[in-house]
Amino acid sequence: MYNSKNIALAGLVLISIGFNACNSNNQKTDTASSDTIFSPKPLVTDLYTADPSAHVFNGKIYIYPSHDIDANVPQDDEGGHFDMKDYHVYSMDKIDGKVTDHGVALDIKDVPWAGRQMWAPDAASKNDTYYLYFPVKDKQDVFRIGVATSKSPTGPFKAEPAPIPGSYSIDPAVFTDTDGTTYMYFGGIWGGQLQRWHTGEYDASLKTDLGKDNEPALSPKVVRMSNDMLTFAEPVKDVQIIDKGGKPLLAGDHDRRFFEGAWMHKYNGKYYFSYSTGDTHFLAYATSDSPYGPFTYQGTFMEPVTGWTTHHSIVEFDGKWYIFYHDVERSGKTHLRNIKVRELKRKPDGSLELIKP
Repeated sequence: MYNSKNIALAGLVLISIGFNACNSNNQKTDTASSDTIFSPKPLVTDLYTADPSAHVFNGKIYIYPSHDIDANVPQDDEGGHFDMKDYHVYSMDKIDGKVTDHGVALDIKDVPWAGRQMWAPDAASKNDTYYLYFPVKDKQDVFRIGVATSKSPTGPFKAEPAPIPGSYSIDPAVFTDTDGTTYMYFGGIWGGQLQRWHTGEYDASLKTDLGKDNEPALSPKVVRMSNDMLTFAEPVKDVQIIDKGGKPLLAGDHDRRFFEGAWMHKYNGKYYFSYSTGDTHFLAYATSDSPYGPFTYQGTFMEPVTGWTTHHSIVEFDGKWYIFYHDVERSGKTHLRNIKVRELKRKPDGSLELIKP
């Protein structure tokens, strides 16, 4: 959802030509490539939206983004200026069709335990019910993950009276496997507070990361959901990301290590764990034969967008795969973003082609 390595840079809009020139030397030799350069139009123009989680329910695309506002909060290294307060749900009958805004699905004032900052959400469907998962800081300013339910994919959603027990950090991504088992992936370092939980107890003194570049990077988390989708069915586990030699990615490997924005999809029996590298702005992916991993790093599949953060989702619709993401085309401000969609293409071996936004 959020990252900031240099707050002075956070106010800049970096044009795609500059990004491509600066980052061409950073690309790994195992990165897929594509000659296609294409800039789709923002899907929503009357509000600022970001972090789009897309799902197909009942033959229609539903998008669950965060809702950016200009809250007049000073920028800080923990993302205080991303002070969002509600969620809208959008739907599309087809990729190039009309985008319908179904209004406010959940407001922070209707979450009893919430303090501030409703960041990137996700949604799922099971038990004839729709579930909205959302990170928000509690009244002690600690990020927890909440859940709200509705009988409609568009809401309105009613929040549970407390956060999911054992939840923490940000960016929940909920994946239901072909056998019906549902998992949640989550976590984000720096402003997402994941580093504060590395011992199992919350340590508010850890503002960015652990400062141990030669040690394995902080891991995103995975947990199987209970049948009622309201709680965790097991202890939270680490998602290990390894290189092709079997070694864990290191914390100092900023071009490849996990930062935030996890997403899971399955293709030809293989699990694709994708994520944002955060302060280096790439979308990367790793694959496994198990939803728990370990996941083997495969490369970058999207170069940096204009703006600061990169947060995405991947969905199949009508036989094609699409990536939903955001940039700052409309505002030129890093905290006022707009969501977009474009086709995600694969090579014959299943590897993802590189997108140059």
